[in-house]
Amino acid sequence: MDSIDKENKYLRAKERVAEVKKFYGNLTSYAVFISFLAILNYWTNEWSYPWFLWAAFGWGLGLIFQAIKVFQFNLLFGKNWEQRKIKEFMQEEENQRKWD
Repeated sequence: MDSIDKENKYLRAKERVAEVKKFYGNLTSYAVFISFLAILNYWTNEWSYPWFLWAAFGWGLGLIFQAIKVFQFNLLFGKNWEQRKIKEFMQEEENQRKWD
């Protein structure tokens, strides 16, 4: 059973590394492409209307959500909230069974 646990941990870690790698790839693409759009925007109308910001904000919002998922930020419930709640509900059920 111990080797199965180690293998599962390894697979989860490998998946997480792949997600982080994908995020950094997307971040690099974002920086390159938005820079290109900014240069193109300046070249076409010299900042009279900075339209590249629409793409920067939209894609940036997507990157923020991806970062939250990849790095497991959970501002609303905090870190490991789900695991704590599962343990709490299991404990409540166990205590209730003792009294029944």
